[in-house]
Amino acid sequence: MRTIFRLALEGDGGSGSMGVKAIAAWLNERSIRTRDGGRWGLGAVHQILTRTTYTGRHEFNRRGKDRKLKPKSEAVVVEVPPIIDQETFDAVQAHLQARNPKKVPPRVVSGPTLLTGLIHCAKCGGAMTIRTGKGGRYRYYACSTKARQGPTACTGMTVPMAKLDDLVARNLEDELLRPDRLETILSAVLDRRQEQTTRKRAHVAELNKRATEAELRLKRLYDAIENGIADVDDPDLKDRIATLKATRDQAKADAARVTALLSAEGRKAVAPDMLAKFATAARKRMRDEKGGYRRDHLRALAQRVEVDVGEVRILGSKSNLLQALVAGAAETKPGAVPSFVPKWCARQDSNLRPPA
Repeated sequence: MRTIFRLALEGDGGSGSMGVKAIAAWLNERSIRTRDGGRWGLGAVHQILTRTTYTGRHEFNRRGKDRKLKPKSEAVVVEVPPIIDQETFDAVQAHLQARNPKKVPPRVVSGPTLLTGLIHCAKCGGAMTIRTGKGGRYRYYACSTKARQGPTACTGMTVPMAKLDDLVARNLEDELLRPDRLETILSAVLDRRQEQTTRKRAHVAELNKRATEAELRLKRLYDAIENGIADVDDPDLKDRIATLKATRDQAKADAARVTALLSAEGRKAVAPDMLAKFATAARKRMRDEKGGYRRDHLRALAQRVEVDVGEVRILGSKSNLLQALVAGAAETKPGAVPSFVPKWCARQDSNLRPPA
């Protein structure tokens, strides 16, 4: 399961994040079979990547005998030991949505253009699309609103494609992928993580206290039965014992689950050397063998590019940048695909550059 989620976010080292079809092919090529010994198909991989059970929340009673979905209020949720942390799961859902042909045109998902689907006109917010000149010798990014409706709708820019591609990629290499810059961008996210960790530890202590108190009360009841003070056949006593047992067992189970999450988060703690390691690896993997840029790896760092007169703004996801950092430092490769969550945006002295 972890391998499938890793492939969805990071790929296998030779390329960027992988889609459902590519993951199924990767598993079959390596003779990694399903639980029943069969070959992987698109449905099986997609089901795994979208199933909340692996995050610790298993749902059943979702469908009736006719296989139709029941109302959400009728679903029963059971807590189970997590295999995948919530951050990874959420990043994968964003990745799947970004590649969904019902929401994103296939040419945006698989097109060869470096900034396809990322670049927007800062004036109107519309997408910038490719235009050609001189019989295809020159290629430009141009505001699609202006192209469709004329300059009265938007006075957006037209920028040489090669120049803007290089500008964005070099900005990410030179400005974002610096250990001190990464630390500045991610400081708020890391602070929130520390606060969450503190709250979880306090929650574990409270759960352990609850389990201990229930155990002590059970012991007192057992002592009363042994000493003849309480009647073992008393229905109320039986109900009380059953309630205390359920409280104790549930508290222990919840404490174990939260402790497991804390342990997993502890293994993903960000150290200063991880920042440098990630920055070096990400710079290397952004480049292909011919010196150009890898589209998928660039998109793991940037979510949106806005072009205006005299400036270019590059935006991305803080939490997914942290996810990419953790995965990249551990595996020496970039990680998560950005999603629509709080964004990073570089300082004006390092992020804004004239597009022409």
